[in-house]
Amino acid sequence: MISVRNISKSYGSIRALQDVSFNIQPGEIVGLLGPNGAGKSTAIKIITGFLHPDEGSVEIEGKDVLTELHAVQAKLGYLSENTPLYPELSVQAYLVMMAELRGIETADFIPLLSDAVYGAGLEDYLTRPIASLSKGLRQRVGLAQAILHKPPFLILDEPTVGLDPTQIVEIRALIKTLARESTILFSSHILSEVEAICDRVIIIINGEVKADQSLRELSRSHDATLVLEQANEEVEVALASLEGISRVQLLRSSDDYPAYRISSSADITPSVYAIARDRNWPVRELRRDTVTLEAFFNQLATSA
Repeated sequence: MISVRNISKSYGSIRALQDVSFNIQPGEIVGLLGPNGAGKSTAIKIITGFLHPDEGSVEIEGKDVLTELHAVQAKLGYLSENTPLYPELSVQAYLVMMAELRGIETADFIPLLSDAVYGAGLEDYLTRPIASLSKGLRQRVGLAQAILHKPPFLILDEPTVGLDPTQIVEIRALIKTLARESTILFSSHILSEVEAICDRVIIIINGEVKADQSLRELSRSHDATLVLEQANEEVEVALASLEGISRVQLLRSSDDYPAYRISSSADITPSVYAIARDRNWPVRELRRDTVTLEAFFNQLATSA
């Protein structure tokens, strides 16, 4: 488990992180989401031990990052936003060098290198100089070095930034494959990336955690919309009287019929259907609403 407790970090007068806390359980793919400059990369650098917080602590499998840095980093695979590669080296020479720096034993070297190469889809590029590779392939080289030692935790900082649509799809598929063996923290400011890859999202805005939400739970909105053939003065009052309803808002549907947006703490559609039937309201539509990650994020961003 990764446990982040009350970390804060400032750069001079600029507060990058303020009292950030969250946990990541084994087997999760968690998206760290936020606009540019929100503090995502700072949080990742602190988790990986490349940066010290002003306050707070980080533990990985019970080991403190500040006091047991080498033991913690041995359990991490890290792909930074700008992967430091050596363009003059071939893919194979670079991965061999990284294996040596990792202290991988000779007996384990060949199978681990083979697994990383095939896992990242680089088997056809081993003798190619890194300088000759496309950006998508260079990202794969970065991922190969991150998984070379079979880390239980994989931390990826903006792994698809600057890639074209085809390369993004390839990297997404690769990350999902890697998730079979590693717990993944995935940082991005691209909503579609997080939604496509992650199980859970942590949203940081202005250096603070604004939400920590399962994407599955997020999609299970209890709000509902009732569309009628014609407006009825009693509808809003009657709906508001139902147990669990916190708000009723009269809108217009796309085809200009009166639509009532109903906010509730539980599934209220059976009760709404029952009262509409009993009172003979001319119902055109009754539906449960879903909340998209984009709508949820925008709501937090505009209220920040």
